[in-house]
Amino acid sequence: MKEVLATVLANAPIAEGVYSMTFSAGTPMPVRAGQFVNLGVGDGAHLLRRPIAICKAEGENITVCYQLKGEGTRLLSRLPVGGKVSVLLPLGNGFFVREEEKKIALVGGGVGIFPMISVLREYVPKGKEIYSYIGFRNKNAVCCLDGLEKSTALTVVTDDGSYGKKMNAVQAFATDMDRVKPDVVLSCGPVPMLRALKEVMQGTGIPCYVSLEERMGCGIGACLVCVCNKTDGAHARVCKDGPVFNIEEVIL
Repeated sequence: MKEVLATVLANAPIAEGVYSMTFSAGTPMPVRAGQFVNLGVGDGAHLLRRPIAICKAEGENITVCYQLKGEGTRLLSRLPVGGKVSVLLPLGNGFFVREEEKKIALVGGGVGIFPMISVLREYVPKGKEIYSYIGFRNKNAVCCLDGLEKSTALTVVTDDGSYGKKMNAVQAFATDMDRVKPDVVLSCGPVPMLRALKEVMQGTGIPCYVSLEERMGCGIGACLVCVCNKTDGAHARVCKDGPVFNIEEVIL
């Protein structure tokens, strides 16, 4: 993990309320699928950094996508090309697919689709078959399809049916699971979606790993803001111990 003062190369809207930012870290960064960055918002009134999943890492250039949620992310959206941003990266433990796991199912909803792109970029070149099930609120929220097109098969759905079929990502995956027969399932999205996925996976014997979205303070495990509860009664820090966990190990 390093703290760098990165240079913004691009920062523009890609969907309703969603921005994509590319910045140069100044040196190549070893990034794994599912890891994230902690971005400073460049304002002394907003001390906490914003944790954002990494979509793409190419040498020293890192691309992240983020949703406008509050004043902090709105400040990020105003950073100009050539501007500077303080970044901690790479953070967290990412997705790890074993050699024997040849077929991967990706289930992503909302901003949870962004770490799915990093999985495709890492594991398609390794010869994995990847079946992606991606859900958005509506057609205005649809984005990043070019980053998902490397999937062996891509299913895009929306809550209101304005793009693709009217269903959510978990429903789309559930209707196709017996046909695809994945060796492992990787997912990221809002908690209600992950709860639904956990129900679908019960009794299947298929390992499933989820990336949790939590508010964070430090991003390195010191402040305990992002603690989650585990099924064995223990606690885990999403930033340091995760954000990726076995779905059976965490309480959703």
